[in-house]
Amino acid sequence: MQLIRYDAGGVARVGVVEGDVVRDAGTDVFDPQPGDAVGRLDAVTVLAPVPPPSKIVCVGRNYREHAEETGSAVPTRPQLFAKWANALVGPGASIIRPTITEQLDYEAELTVVIGRRAQKVHVADALDFVYAYTCGNDVSARDLQFGDTQWTRGKALDTFAPMGPWLVTADEIPDPQALGIRCIVSGETLQDSSTSEMLFSVAEIIAFTTEAITLERGDVIMTGTPPGVGVARNPQRFLHPGDTVRVEIDGIGALENAIVASDA
Repeated sequence: MQLIRYDAGGVARVGVVEGDVVRDAGTDVFDPQPGDAVGRLDAVTVLAPVPPPSKIVCVGRNYREHAEETGSAVPTRPQLFAKWANALVGPGASIIRPTITEQLDYEAELTVVIGRRAQKVHVADALDFVYAYTCGNDVSARDLQFGDTQWTRGKALDTFAPMGPWLVTADEIPDPQALGIRCIVSGETLQDSSTSEMLFSVAEIIAFTTEAITLERGDVIMTGTPPGVGVARNPQRFLHPGDTVRVEIDGIGALENAIVASDA
């Protein structure tokens, strides 16, 4: 099932996407109740696919070649950091480049939405806690990320966690480790890999996280990015106003956002 959240006169409602048509499904994305068609997909205002979560858990350096391209040691366990709900935006929303950065970067990522409380979960059971998957972009201000002693400020700015275009429920993704993933910036493919290249699988990430942190329904995990990021290219390729960033994941869809300059 493909699920969106859409704006219905200032109220967020849930829709089931059936081809080009959206069918209203109530107000709870975790309990959709398909009803009447509300119109064509291109005629509704699509929001971020999940309500603001209590946690956006991110995994750093989860592809060997990405760790190597940045000159980093290859991790022996998941490297966790966080974004906050202020960073969440949906498909078609603008990514704002603030004036405090000159090194805005893209990171295509498979993104996982947790469906029920998860605490001290075993790897073998971990995928049972996944409600859905979506595309994500771990937007990063590299000069802030590496200029600070930790990554939060460079990763959690407003609009720095685009997600979408919809949720694909877990029953339609039998193996999250077998998905092609790409990032295309203004028509140029800069990342092209597969989730099979992850150092730590979705199940392993969930198990590792929940050893220490309880995940609640609606929490989100961004599972890391493959090689090809702008900071590691020669010459470097950072994002500028006017660029469009498109994240594609096989079996899920495409998330597209434009870069705009901050007005302050």
